[in-house]
Amino acid sequence: MNDLRQLRHFVALVDHGHFSRAAEALHLSQPALTRSIQSLESALGCTLINRHGRGISLTAQGQLVEQHARRLLLSSRALKEAVRQIDNLEAGQLRVGAGPFPAARLVPEALARLIKAYPRLAVAVTVGDWSSLRDRLLDERIELFISDIRELETDAALEIMPLPVHQGVLFCRPGHPLLRQQRIRFSDLAGYPLAGTQLPEPVAQSVLSDTGREMLSIQCDNFLLLKTMTEQSDAVCMAPRDVVQKDFDSGELMELTLLSERLSHHSAYGLVSRRGHRLSPAGEAFQAQVQEAAASCSSAMRNGIA
Repeated sequence: MNDLRQLRHFVALVDHGHFSRAAEALHLSQPALTRSIQSLESALGCTLINRHGRGISLTAQGQLVEQHARRLLLSSRALKEAVRQIDNLEAGQLRVGAGPFPAARLVPEALARLIKAYPRLAVAVTVGDWSSLRDRLLDERIELFISDIRELETDAALEIMPLPVHQGVLFCRPGHPLLRQQRIRFSDLAGYPLAGTQLPEPVAQSVLSDTGREMLSIQCDNFLLLKTMTEQSDAVCMAPRDVVQKDFDSGELMELTLLSERLSHHSAYGLVSRRGHRLSPAGEAFQAQVQEAAASCSSAMRNGIA
């Protein structure tokens, strides 16, 4: 193989599952695509695909080659982007990930700062849990991400930069029945759905210790969905204070203050990248903006300004 063209053709064939559709997407004739795949198989000395009347399937070797081909193509694209960004960061692309809570406040603020400085920078953000974001990072589909790091701290493949910690809080809608009580205990929460995002194991244990519940009634990694649902129901939701303080200040949500008790869990945000891999200029700029936004948010919380 003299270049990556054959790998691009192979991945396109896998994605489309049919020679004619893949050839059309690649703007090639079907015979040209067939020759390219045959040349790749010849170079590797194996059969990569099984041809069927209605499409194709991968051999065991084909499955292995697909994994490596995708990584190589992503690395090639990342290299081109990094070279372009050396002279002009605005000409580049940035692919990052965010956990549900960082995506609700920290990442939007960091991105706002970033695109103000580089308005032509193309940015793609994937929101998900720490596990899926880790997989995307190691597959080079994203360059770095911000999420809860408690399940990731011992992972030797990752470089982790912890960010400021925020206390966990319980909140509900204005007019919630619990707000009529003068004294609220954890035991009073038993009559209402408890909502939150997917919990890292240490947090799940602390929630069990605090509330006696082994699992959440409602679990979702879209925090906007959780917040809107809480505003329109009697559910009680858990989140780090930084993502709901503005809603407390505006009166759109109400904090549930427990009698002589508080949630033992807290945020554990961190910037996560691949160990031993230097960030692109856009990645470095985004990382700096996240750190600046995190420091600003932490300072505002200490001073009572959301």
